[in-house]
Amino acid sequence: MTRALRVHAVGSLALVEDLGRPGHAGVGVGRSGAADRAALRQVNRVLANDEGAAEVEVTSGGLDVEVVGAGSWCCVTGAPCPVTVDGRDVGSHTVFFAGPGTRVRLGTPTAGLRSYLGVRGGVVSEEVLGSRSTDVMAGVGPRPLEVGDELPLGTPGDRFPDLDTVPAPDLDGEVVLRAVRGPRDGWVRDVDALVTAAWEVTERSNRVGMRLGGHAFTPARDEQLPSEGAWRGAVQVPPSGEPVLFLVDHPVTGGYPVVAVVVDADVDRAAQLRPGDTVRFRWVAAP
Repeated sequence: MTRALRVHAVGSLALVEDLGRPGHAGVGVGRSGAADRAALRQVNRVLANDEGAAEVEVTSGGLDVEVVGAGSWCCVTGAPCPVTVDGRDVGSHTVFFAGPGTRVRLGTPTAGLRSYLGVRGGVVSEEVLGSRSTDVMAGVGPRPLEVGDELPLGTPGDRFPDLDTVPAPDLDGEVVLRAVRGPRDGWVRDVDALVTAAWEVTERSNRVGMRLGGHAFTPARDEQLPSEGAWRGAVQVPPSGEPVLFLVDHPVTGGYPVVAVVVDADVDRAAQLRPGDTVRFRWVAAP
């Protein structure tokens, strides 16, 4: 029987995301994929999907989907949020069954920013360059979800979930991101301000990058830096002096100095920061 999710509400932003499309930076296409890759892997693991199966990334809650056709086993990971099935509270980070015609709704996260609705079998929207991910900067992949969309679901494999709950991340408290010095750390006079100051996540933040406010770096050189390759976790300093931490939909090249690079595992945590949150950095040795 055909299985799908029919979209009734999307909140501020809902996207289909998998683990991205590596290997295309040479032709100007970034990897993209889930902003919090650990959360996507977790929801697929608990549902016995392939770890890179596509699911729905929901920013700030507000998703409302109807299960069409056969019922589905589901789970929500990432930012903990209220989850209901036809108004019955099932909670996040818990495996639950949504029968045919039921409505699954995600509320506003109690902490963090991005939640992941996973379904056994995954979402099987059309692939672009080997991935079902939406890259909001490049405009590659499926467009953001809209009311009335129907997301086809894949056929579950032979394995079955052997857990009914998974640990929820601790997204409260002070956030300290580990970082190594970048290749252009000498292009600002006060690079250690990155680790001595507390930074605020500004409203000018999205899946491309997180603009940090509260302080500004002072340039140490007057010349213009030629464009270089860019990567997830790079901390780039534009002329304003306010650093930008590149997230999953970052450009593949950039012409501003990269003064630090956040440890890859910590970029998942950065993707859960909301505008107004405070973040600090800590130097670590390069591997």
